[in-house]
Amino acid sequence: MGKTSDLTAVQKTIIDTLHKEGKTQKVIAKEAGCSQSSVSKHINRQAKGWKKCGRKKCTSSRDNRTLQRIVTTNPFKNVGEIHKEWTAAGVSASRTTTRRLMKDMGFRCRIPCVKPLLNKKQRKKRLAWAKDKKDWTDAEWSKVMFSDESKFCISFGNQGPRVWRKSGEAQNPRCMRSSVKFPPSVMVWGAMSSAGVGPLCFLRSRVNAAVYQEVLEHFMLPAADQLYGDADFTFQQDLAPAHSAKTTSTWFKDHGIPVLDWPANSPDLNPIENLWGIVKRRMQYARPNNAEELKTTIRATWALITPEQCHRLIESMPRRITAVIEAKGAPTKY
Repeated sequence: MGKTSDLTAVQKTIIDTLHKEGKTQKVIAKEAGCSQSSVSKHINRQAKGWKKCGRKKCTSSRDNRTLQRIVTTNPFKNVGEIHKEWTAAGVSASRTTTRRLMKDMGFRCRIPCVKPLLNKKQRKKRLAWAKDKKDWTDAEWSKVMFSDESKFCISFGNQGPRVWRKSGEAQNPRCMRSSVKFPPSVMVWGAMSSAGVGPLCFLRSRVNAAVYQEVLEHFMLPAADQLYGDADFTFQQDLAPAHSAKTTSTWFKDHGIPVLDWPANSPDLNPIENLWGIVKRRMQYARPNNAEELKTTIRATWALITPEQCHRLIESMPRRITAVIEAKGAPTKY
């Protein structure tokens, strides 16, 4: 919670708008994301016509609009590149001013969300699939076993923790993290349903149709017995080449297992993707030294997944489908 002088231009606009609508200061503070005292001081300052004292601004409204256009047009540029382009347009301002004005405009530097690239045909198929499944109930989705592969690395890059250190300790081994050019990694296959998770399979080689059918035989079938017993179920898989091979389709027919039709490039529709995310976040502070220790950590973390967590993820399927329909087949937040 900052002082009145720390309020951004966006927060001040929100406060002024809600105040005109007759909202209470408590409600305004919650909506603007600041303290109630900051709201009160800003309103009183506006009412008394006080002006902010200090040095005159070095940029005009036109300069600020130019900056906003540059940031909006090139959101992946860093501050230095944006400042260089802004000053090239005839604006005289420091890099610090550039950063401050961007913050006042509401811009924040964040890690971008990663979404699959979908062409027009794929979006159309996703939309048609979602419309076909929009009336499915939770009971119907609970009969689906979701599956997927995921890669786990010893080094999790930017997901790792920060370190508290004093000046001059940057090279202290206690404050450093190990880094290798090609960190050891493992590929894992897993399955889940509303009843819980099945056993994991660590893939030792490239997954072709033959390898995938061995995974189905030795891991998917035991998972089905564990999660469904003698009850019927439908198997879900993405459209990877090994999954959609003719020999794989024959394997499913020979075993009498129905396969759910699935749109291409649709990880946002698969709840097991969220389950992989949960496992990786829980492993964030683990420090395995080799691939075997990494496997042990993955197994232990996977075993902590509860049926309740899986059930909640399966229950999200209607919301995922609604989101795809509203987005007209485009990638969604899931």
